[in-house]
Amino acid sequence: MKWLLKSHSLVHRTDKSFVCDICGKTFAREGYLEVHHRANHTNEKNFACDICGRTFFHKAVLKRHYLIHSNEKPFVCGMCGMAFSRKIVLHKHYRTHTNEKPFVCDVCEQAFSRKSTLIRHYRGHTNEKPFVCDTCGKAFPRKQNLNEHCRIHTNEKPFTCDGCGKEFSQKSHFNDHYRTHTKERPYPCNTCGKAFSRISHLNSHIRTHTNEKPFVCNVCNRSFSQKSNLKQHSRIHTDDKPFTCTVCIQSFSCKSHLNRHFLIHTNEKPFLCEVCGKTFNQKSGLNRHYRIHTNERPFACELCDKTFSVKNTLDRHYITHTKEMPFVCNVCYKAFTRKSSLDRHQLVHTQEKPFACEVCGKAFSQKGDMKRHKNIHLD
Repeated sequence: MKWLLKSHSLVHRTDKSFVCDICGKTFAREGYLEVHHRANHTNEKNFACDICGRTFFHKAVLKRHYLIHSNEKPFVCGMCGMAFSRKIVLHKHYRTHTNEKPFVCDVCEQAFSRKSTLIRHYRGHTNEKPFVCDTCGKAFPRKQNLNEHCRIHTNEKPFTCDGCGKEFSQKSHFNDHYRTHTKERPYPCNTCGKAFSRISHLNSHIRTHTNEKPFVCNVCNRSFSQKSNLKQHSRIHTDDKPFTCTVCIQSFSCKSHLNRHFLIHTNEKPFLCEVCGKTFNQKSGLNRHYRIHTNERPFACELCDKTFSVKNTLDRHYITHTKEMPFVCNVCYKAFTRKSSLDRHQLVHTQEKPFACEVCGKAFSQKGDMKRHKNIHLD
């Protein structure tokens, strides 16, 4: 039709005289500007579905939506027979057969089969986050991310597990949970064959092979293979201890440290060494102990090839090469290689004397001073 050709020709026009007064984007037709304004700025949705009540910012979008209720799928793939309600979706699907990737990033030249995927990828270079939460102001690069985030405020949990009834606000979290029932592990490692239920777990695992450490501390430049490890490490500099024991009110920077500490109160030691019968309150403690029997030293220094049975010992050793002193006193700013050294030093400022002689009651700030003092009573 002639009017379709006329409408299409506007795509090639360089004259775009209709300008959005909010973001500055230009359009060839006033109608396009109005749709853009409703979709991106005012969130105005004047077109409602009379079946489910869902609203849309454009009549054409409502028309496409109606196909969901009619279940009409007139566009069929000639290669696999899969049917679609929209012609454009069929075209996108067809590229899964042809492996066509016509949309290329002009920054890194990575190619994509869909324009929307390219746009999302490109925001990784520009750090653009156009989708803003009306409640808290947090911004996101994808509208889907914003929609998922908004459920934090509404407490909406539309995804329900039919196995146990647990509800989730995000479909990805539901999928991850559902695999705990099915025991499905669809993400295998190409190097060692180990499989994982989550792709994030696979990505973390792959770094054990590549030794990649992409997460860098902006205070001391120490790098980590896991983001959670960086977050935990950062609390060394901020002295943030968000995890508090409900029994003795002692605080910890890491939840696992709190869990280990709590066993002091319960005196529970569920982990048993099969060789000597010694018990431990943590599995990690049993694993470290077991290496006494096997003489295994799996932690090697990449600078001098010295090996250690415990990772913490390797970390302390590594500092002898780097001369790094990550533990800083927040009073006098004196730095130390070990946290235990910082803790002992800080007693100088607090005048705290936690080590008391059990014979005469005299108290000391350092355990070593108390032990030396006790020799007086032995003479």
